[in-house]
Amino acid sequence: MYIWFKIAWAVIAAILILLILLHSPKGDGLGGIGGQAQLFSSTKSAETTLNRLTWTLTVMFLSLTVALSAGLIAPPTTATPSAQPAPTALPKTNPTDLPSGK
Repeated sequence: MYIWFKIAWAVIAAILILLILLHSPKGDGLGGIGGQAQLFSSTKSAETTLNRLTWTLTVMFLSLTVALSAGLIAPPTTATPSAQPAPTALPKTNPTDLPSGK
């Protein structure tokens, strides 16, 4: 599940970059000098739809960013090996059983 959220996060980021690049510039540029800026204006409905889609994806991107970084969507955990019980006592040895250095 975690990997799907990361994939969605990356796809939203890529689409968001494309949508931002599609926005028309707000400045008039050199066309504003002669009063010709309004001659080639874009339609308002397309711009409004583009703005709404951009803001929606921005909210989704930021929400996923916070959720992934804060650990609200936890990464998969690796299975830990089961702990073996510690030995209760060491076997008793007789000092005469130990090899001598001679």
